Amino acid sequence: MIEPPNANPLTEIEPRRLQERLAGDRPPRVIDIREPHEWSIARIEGAETRAMSTIDSWWQALDPAEEVVFVCHHGVRSAAVCRALENVGFKAVVNLRGGIEAWRSEVDPTMRGY
Repeated sequence: MIEPPNANPLTEIEPRRLQERLAGDRPPRVIDIREPHEWSIARIEGAETRAMSTIDSWWQALDPAEEVVFVCHHGVRSAAVCRALENVGFKAVVNLRGGIEAWRSEVDPTMRGY
């Protein structure tokens, strides 16, 4: 399913902006695509877990028009998921810039790192 990157710029969100959005009236859906052992170490409250390794079993259930922020450790895997979904017609996928590590650094320094 993962395709080569397309030429359009990737839509990303900074950790503090995501924090603001999550506290607002219309928070985006957040899907953490890290593996279960990573999820058990640190996670954003309210985020769903859907491992990238099982993407073929869950991506088609997503609404292509729904805003979804994808999260991984440093933002590389989640960027790849965003690109792959864009390549099949998704219009509102967003990558958390810097991943959970940036979230820990900028939003929640008490979160355990790895």
